[in-house]
Amino acid sequence: MEILKNFVGGKWEELNDRDMGDVYNPATGEVIARVPFSTAEDIDRAVEKAADAYASWRKVPVIKRTRYIFQYLEIVRREREALSRMVTTEHGKSYVDALAEVDRGIESLEHAAAAPTLMMGESLADVASGLEQTYYRYPLGVVAGITPYNFPVMIPLWVIPWAIVTGNTLLLKPSEQTPMTTVRLVELLQETDLPPGVVNIVHGAKDAVNALLAHPRIQAITFTGSQPTAAYIYETAAKYHKRVQAFSGAKNHAIVLRDAHLEPSIDGILRAAFHNGGQRCMATSVVVVEEAIADEVVARLAEGARRMKVGHGFEENVDVTPLIRDAHRARVVGYIDGGVQEAAELVVDGRAAMKQFEKGFYLGPTVFDRVTPAMRIWQEEIFGPVLSVVRVKDLGEAIEVTNRSRFANGAIIYTESGKAAHTFREEIDAGMVGVNVNIPLPVAFFPFGGHKDSFYGAIGENGKDAVQFFTRKKTVSTRWF
Repeated sequence: MEILKNFVGGKWEELNDRDMGDVYNPATGEVIARVPFSTAEDIDRAVEKAADAYASWRKVPVIKRTRYIFQYLEIVRREREALSRMVTTEHGKSYVDALAEVDRGIESLEHAAAAPTLMMGESLADVASGLEQTYYRYPLGVVAGITPYNFPVMIPLWVIPWAIVTGNTLLLKPSEQTPMTTVRLVELLQETDLPPGVVNIVHGAKDAVNALLAHPRIQAITFTGSQPTAAYIYETAAKYHKRVQAFSGAKNHAIVLRDAHLEPSIDGILRAAFHNGGQRCMATSVVVVEEAIADEVVARLAEGARRMKVGHGFEENVDVTPLIRDAHRARVVGYIDGGVQEAAELVVDGRAAMKQFEKGFYLGPTVFDRVTPAMRIWQEEIFGPVLSVVRVKDLGEAIEVTNRSRFANGAIIYTESGKAAHTFREEIDAGMVGVNVNIPLPVAFFPFGGHKDSFYGAIGENGKDAVQFFTRKKTVSTRWF
């Protein structure tokens, strides 16, 4: 039984006398590791090491910092398959989806290699007679990243390269549910001879998070997770005058118009809704369909959902993999029970799949029809393989229904009408929008982030936003006599 360690100041620290949490293989229900819960004193020691490292790291030229990213990029490429197997083992997602996750992380490293250009400021020689002005970018100091269980490679690789290439030092707190893969990422980073203290790992749960939020030497917090936790982190970090970005929940709607090509559209909706067990913030959770084609769409969704293979992430052609914990599965089942009680029409019942497996946290795809915005299954993020269908009369009502959601992470339209697509693009309230695109996840050089209760902060993730978040500006006015 592996007991994980903190990584502080370039050394692995054993914390065997701390409270511990279990790390499971969701496909089997077996405990595969134990993770220590760091105390405020552990966090303070790690911050001090990171602050010591910052004193010299901030002065390393950006081109030299970028060379570490190039080295790390090649190491992660080399370990692509091994990292993917680790993701499948401790998270449960399919090996195919795990490979795609690692590739998205690699893409972020590739983009971070452009930091010397993206770190440039701007200047104007003559803002007034004999006066020039220039702004420069500088690192913030010690920053912290709190990453989620559902992407233990991709999200850390959205944080690590940008935090350090811009000159900061980092405390990374991975999810206590999937910490092993993130630990491996830091082990691989050691192969670059990165100076001690530039990147540190601290394990833990709420107490560790609170210590990060309150610590006076931490300048910024980046977080991805559930809506209640994101709101808490945003409010608490702001109280301590920190820069913060908190990526939150979602209730992504897919609008299907009567002119849509149904075969590829339905296939895309099913994969977006049910792959990864529905445990991703870009998953489709609501289909808003014009009444004229609603019966056909529901029938196709039901047929496709029943065909989907539920199983272990290493199985061939598996579609729906286990949920992260038994407690989370029970929560999702509670939503299914609630949907039935609220009189939504249960077309496909994923609870039946639970009887097929003696071990593991499996739940099959579930489809509800005739869902309304008054129902909890429409209002709240379920984060599981549950798809709701809402029937509307036209595009205008579809946009109105979608925009009533308190979440606004992603939204999709399936149509062959350029006019409808343009109207959707202009009127929909969502941060990431797709037109005949199943999961509108931006590539690494475009920003990631939603609206409303899907994101708390002013600066998103990735793209040029990554540089904006991890740096501050100084504007210098110069006159010579």
